[in-house]
Amino acid sequence: MGDCVEIHPSANVSKTAVIEGNVKIGANVIIGDYSVIKGNVEIGDNTYIYNHVTIMGHTRVGKLNKIFPNAVLGTPPQDLKYRGEDSILEIGDNNAIRESCMFNPGTEGGGNITKIGNNNLFMAYVHIAHDCIVGDNNILANNATLGGHIYIENHVNIGGMTPVHQFVKIGEGAMVAGASALSQDIPPYCMAEGNRAKIIGLNRFRMRKIMDRVEIDKIDALYKRLFSGNQSLRDLASMEIEVAKGIQNNQNIIKICEFILKSERGIPYKRGDLNE
Repeated sequence: MGDCVEIHPSANVSKTAVIEGNVKIGANVIIGDYSVIKGNVEIGDNTYIYNHVTIMGHTRVGKLNKIFPNAVLGTPPQDLKYRGEDSILEIGDNNAIRESCMFNPGTEGGGNITKIGNNNLFMAYVHIAHDCIVGDNNILANNATLGGHIYIENHVNIGGMTPVHQFVKIGEGAMVAGASALSQDIPPYCMAEGNRAKIIGLNRFRMRKIMDRVEIDKIDALYKRLFSGNQSLRDLASMEIEVAKGIQNNQNIIKICEFILKSERGIPYKRGDLNE
């Protein structure tokens, strides 16, 4: 173990684990057989690191996380523009990172940080590339793959075997079906599928868990107006947001319309295709 290693007395570290560098291990942390932790790494209290896990680089892991065998966190980004600059991988609290996941830190072109929130489930073989921002309470199923610079809000589901293109944004409560290929932005509470993925309806299952019936009905009516209207989606969103600010002051409608107006990659839909 390196000279700068700090391990809380209550931690349980396997004798076969390799820990080197400026490493800080919190209270009640468990580190399994043959795991390797090297670099500027901080592991928060009550985190369980199973066997054969690799954590490297400048990586901060919060509390109550479970990191399963063969996960690789903090190794250099798979980006040819990366030149060894100091960059960060930050992981919040109470995440489950299942077998063989790989998370990369950021690059200079993306602010030098990849950031993961709290209470997420990353199933086996999930890849999160450089400069991604992932919020809270998300589920990424097996083999979901995020290219660089992706932004995911909260309560998002991404199905298995689904790749997401660089710079895509996925709004709160959205769902992307398994075996899809997403190359454009998905607004809050939408459901998308296909290759290339397009919006097919609303993620009512998630909406029912995070809002009341009145709000669901308002969003349902909004989406019918947006995706069935004769004007451009951006024009319709601009009109809706003015009404929401001036009369209704409905924050969900404002959030949805602002998402559409700020989209740089566009919104993938075919007019009239939104399921009733």
